[in-house]
Amino acid sequence: MIEMTRLNGTKLIINALLIETIEEVPDTVITLTTGKKILASEPAAVLIDRIRQHLREIGLVASIVRSEQTEGPSS
Repeated sequence: MIEMTRLNGTKLIINALLIETIEEVPDTVITLTTGKKILASEPAAVLIDRIRQHLREIGLVASIVRSEQTEGPSS
Protein backbone atom coordinates (compact mmCIF):
# COMPACT_ATOMS: atom_id res chain seq x y z
CA MET A 1 0.00 0.00 0.00
CA ILE A 2 1.23 3.49 -0.79
CA GLU A 3 0.05 6.87 0.39
CA MET A 4 -0.85 9.56 -2.11
CA THR A 5 -2.61 12.91 -1.96
CA ARG A 6 -5.66 13.83 -4.00
CA LEU A 7 -5.76 17.25 -5.66
CA ASN A 8 -8.10 18.49 -2.91
CA GLY A 9 -5.45 17.67 -0.27
CA THR A 10 -7.02 14.52 1.20
CA LYS A 11 -4.72 11.57 1.81
CA LEU A 12 -5.49 8.21 0.23
CA ILE A 13 -3.85 4.82 0.64
CA ILE A 14 -3.95 2.64 -2.47
CA ASN A 15 -2.84 -0.89 -3.26
CA ALA A 16 0.30 -0.48 -5.36
CA LEU A 17 -0.25 -3.87 -6.97
CA LEU A 18 -3.47 -2.59 -8.56
CA ILE A 19 -1.79 0.31 -10.39
CA GLU A 20 -1.82 -0.19 -14.14
CA THR A 21 -0.52 3.18 -15.36
CA ILE A 22 0.65 6.54 -14.04
CA GLU A 23 0.47 9.52 -16.40
CA GLU A 24 1.30 13.21 -16.06
CA VAL A 25 -1.17 15.10 -18.27
CA PRO A 26 -0.31 17.66 -16.61
CA ASP A 27 -1.88 16.40 -13.35
CA THR A 28 -0.81 12.94 -12.29
CA VAL A 29 -3.45 10.37 -13.23
CA ILE A 30 -3.26 6.89 -11.66
CA THR A 31 -5.25 4.22 -13.48
CA LEU A 32 -6.00 1.07 -11.51
CA THR A 33 -6.52 -2.38 -12.99
CA THR A 34 -10.20 -1.94 -12.11
CA GLY A 35 -10.40 0.98 -14.55
CA LYS A 36 -10.81 3.57 -11.79
CA LYS A 37 -8.78 6.75 -12.26
CA ILE A 38 -7.40 8.83 -9.38
CA LEU A 39 -5.84 12.29 -9.65
CA ALA A 40 -2.78 12.77 -7.46
CA SER A 41 -0.92 15.91 -6.44
CA GLU A 42 2.43 14.06 -6.33
CA PRO A 43 4.50 13.82 -9.52
CA ALA A 44 4.80 10.39 -11.15
CA ALA A 45 8.46 10.04 -10.08
CA VAL A 46 7.51 10.33 -6.39
CA LEU A 47 4.77 7.72 -6.75
CA ILE A 48 7.11 5.38 -8.62
CA ASP A 49 9.67 5.68 -5.80
CA ARG A 50 6.95 4.81 -3.27
CA ILE A 51 5.88 1.82 -5.35
CA ARG A 52 9.47 0.56 -5.62
CA GLN A 53 9.93 0.93 -1.86
CA HIS A 54 6.68 -0.96 -1.23
CA LEU A 55 7.75 -3.78 -3.56
CA ARG A 56 11.07 -4.02 -1.73
CA GLU A 57 9.26 -4.16 1.62
CA ILE A 58 7.08 -7.06 0.52
CA GLY A 59 10.00 -8.88 -1.14
CA LEU A 60 8.89 -8.72 -4.77
CA VAL A 61 11.87 -6.73 -6.05
CA ALA A 62 14.40 -9.04 -4.40
CA SER A 63 12.76 -12.15 -5.86
CA ILE A 64 12.76 -10.67 -9.38
CA VAL A 65 16.41 -9.66 -9.14
CA ARG A 66 17.39 -13.09 -7.79
CA SER A 67 15.46 -14.81 -10.58
CA GLU A 68 17.17 -12.73 -13.27
CA GLN A 69 20.59 -13.44 -11.75
CA THR A 70 20.05 -17.20 -11.83
CA GLU A 71 17.87 -17.60 -14.92
CA GLY A 72 18.61 -14.47 -16.95
CA PRO A 73 16.10 -11.80 -17.97
CA SER A 74 12.78 -13.02 -19.30
CA SER A 75 12.29 -11.95 -22.93
